[in-house]
Amino acid sequence: MPLKLEDKRRITEEVANIAVTAQSAIAVEYRGMTVTEITQLRVQARKAGVYLRVVRNTLARRAVANTPFECMKDSFLGPLILAFSPSDPGAGARVLNDFLKTNQKLVVKSIALGGKLIPVGELDKVAKLPTLGQALSQLMAVMKAPITQLVRTLAEPPAKLARTFAAIRDCKPSPTNPDGV
Repeated sequence: MPLKLEDKRRITEEVANIAVTAQSAIAVEYRGMTVTEITQLRVQARKAGVYLRVVRNTLARRAVANTPFECMKDSFLGPLILAFSPSDPGAGARVLNDFLKTNQKLVVKSIALGGKLIPVGELDKVAKLPTLGQALSQLMAVMKAPITQLVRTLAEPPAKLARTFAAIRDCKPSPTNPDGV
């Protein structure tokens, strides 16, 4: 069923609004997939907070024009699904990477991260990007390590002195320990 001009404008505007705010985008070809398989992909994407949209190539090119993902428009050939990750740059790559393990019909056409094209073979690397929470915890661990080491270093001389006094005390004879051993 052909789309009306208003529908095309609405789709283009919707995808453009998502593209402007997204952290990353991935274009995948879904040729040969069943409706059930695409529905499973959509469910997984929704759970991960990834925006998935099947868009005609012409509309997709117009939607990404003047956005950070304009660099992808040359790869828009064949039946495509666009996956945009609005908050977590690696979320879309994780969803697609997991889905590719069970479905070989899905073909990655292009990946863009922060407005720069990334080679298609590096989908695994993008999928391994830490989430915001993981990145913050790694940063805090790196910031905490020198302070922890400084505290241990400053606490060691008094602790060593206390251990030395305890050893001397244990070696001297006392009423409870006449041998000094």
